Amino acid sequence: MNSTTRLLRGLSLLLLMVPATASYGNVPEQQEQSERSRLIASARELITTARYCALITIDAKGRAQVRTMDPFPPDQNLVVWLGTNPQSRKVREIRRNPRVALYYFDAASQGYVTISGIARIVRDPKDKERHWKDEWKAFYPDREKGYVLIAVTPEKLEVVIEKKGIIGDPKTWTPPTVRFGSLRKN
Repeated sequence: MNSTTRLLRGLSLLLLMVPATASYGNVPEQQEQSERSRLIASARELITTARYCALITIDAKGRAQVRTMDPFPPDQNLVVWLGTNPQSRKVREIRRNPRVALYYFDAASQGYVTISGIARIVRDPKDKERHWKDEWKAFYPDREKGYVLIAVTPEKLEVVIEKKGIIGDPKTWTPPTVRFGSLRKN
């Protein structure tokens, strides 16, 4: 067998191995996507069960401000919508610094979800109509001027649900995390 024939056979063998290597190389990515999907689904479940959340903003002096909110369930992109008074502190704080966190806790599942993201104030009448709860009538007698929305777009999701085996790192307690945005990775 001459050197050209050996080279061609070697290249053929290499080409036969490439698809197997490529598909095998995707296993960790598939596992990563599966884990990401599991974390998001578990987070949605806990959020629905918890119903209420804490909205954390930062005031002008750099101190965290926390209040209980009655949010809408996250949409397909995990954006969370909340209603509030346009004259509230939270609106001023979000205008000054749109980085916020939402914290959901469920004692029964021994778990919590934290969504860190960017908030924006929304005054669009169509969005306000879509995101309205009739039980809020007493709080917002003038829905046109006395009611605005806060839309929180997630950048990071942290999930701990002991009853599902979703727990933090045993040494550092760092929770399982999903990152959003251009990275779209855990």
